[in-house]
Amino acid sequence: MVVDGIRSWVRSSPGTHIWLLIIGITSLVIASASEGLEAFLLHRTSSNIHELNKHPLESLLISGFWIVSPSSFALYAVLFELFHANVERWLGTLRWLCVVAVAHVAATLISQQILLRAIESHSAPRSMKHVVDIGVSYGLAGAVGVLTYRVPRPWRWLYLVGAVAFFAVPLLTGGTFTDIGHAIALGLGLACWSLTRDRPPWRWDPGRARRAALEAAGTARQAAEAARQAAGTARQAAGAAKDAALSRRDAPGRPRSRPPRSRR
Repeated sequence: MVVDGIRSWVRSSPGTHIWLLIIGITSLVIASASEGLEAFLLHRTSSNIHELNKHPLESLLISGFWIVSPSSFALYAVLFELFHANVERWLGTLRWLCVVAVAHVAATLISQQILLRAIESHSAPRSMKHVVDIGVSYGLAGAVGVLTYRVPRPWRWLYLVGAVAFFAVPLLTGGTFTDIGHAIALGLGLACWSLTRDRPPWRWDPGRARRAALEAAGTARQAAEAARQAAGTARQAAGAAKDAALSRRDAPGRPRSRPPRSRR
């Protein structure tokens, strides 16, 4: 049953899990690469100013399939399941992909344009043109934004305040161009509300949730009782085996017959 549930969940959000699989493969490449090869791959697949000027379409596409630190893959997997998978199941793969693409591309281009202006005004060093700018966080921020419209009222406003605070606090406390990109991507996700107009929000039924909780508690009690009975049966079997072993040890044994000696 658990395997069937996992299979159904993956089939309901194929784009999310294909994307996650590709990120897992590229993370393994980064983890197994030498230091020099790692630096080359990270810079070559970045959507920084230098790469955008040389091959804009390629850098915008490829940069969305890499993460800087392979050790953070597990965290991204959890975030993908929480946000991307839910948005894709709710809106459908095509609309979800539209939200993610708009957030990733627009946030990248706008944040890099802001960085270019900072370089031209000598507010940032020229080496920032070659900064490593890869990752999936802009698309993730867009998914966080559009998921707001699935949360039912009044919880929707609490979710929105939490999302805005999460991305605004780094921006207001000396954030980088990446923090600007995250804020832009969140706003773009919120701007995609028209894609959600014919999609219902989550339905919260307190009575149904209470019944489900009671059923889960009953199932847990039955499982605990079955476990106690199994443990008692195991103890009885162990006691019987111990008694049998003792009775065999204490029983008189047959006299051993000596083997005949060979004569020469």
